Amino acid sequence: MRKSGPPKGLISYLVLELLDEKPRYGYEILKEINDISGGHWEPSYGSVYPILYKFEDKGWATRIERETESDRKYFELTDSGREELAEKRRESGGKAADFADIILGFYHVYVAFATDDRFEVETPDDVWRFDETFSSWIIEQLIRHHERDFGTFERIDETPAEFYEREGVEFDDS
Repeated sequence: MRKSGPPKGLISYLVLELLDEKPRYGYEILKEINDISGGHWEPSYGSVYPILYKFEDKGWATRIERETESDRKYFELTDSGREELAEKRRESGGKAADFADIILGFYHVYVAFATDDRFEVETPDDVWRFDETFSSWIIEQLIRHHERDFGTFERIDETPAEFYEREGVEFDDS
């Protein structure tokens, strides 16, 4: 179970990958992350710029000047930054469970707002609602994206414990 927010180190990893493609400035990085997330998430300026300055301090990135854009602070990945990126790629590969916890956790809260009598969320009719119709739309979009990216979606009838056992991963039902 995660405490909150994106998996630790996610933004740093994304910044390293994006700098590996080409030199970039902070706002450009924010917009690219927003695009990667399908427009559903954009980290704050307060998270990206300190990362860029930390990378500069550690020698993972250098600031470069562009005569045509002197008001922008571009950063370029260094060889040391590429070594750090290789390490972050290994670390990030082990965070799939963290992503799943975040996605499922927020979905459970969404459903709780719709079904749990402890919550009395009032929503106007002309906006998103916490209800079965909008929940179905969320699931439908997930399936459509899955099929776009991986191919035909096939239901998995196993219990979580059975699925984890088949996949050879540790199951924590706490």
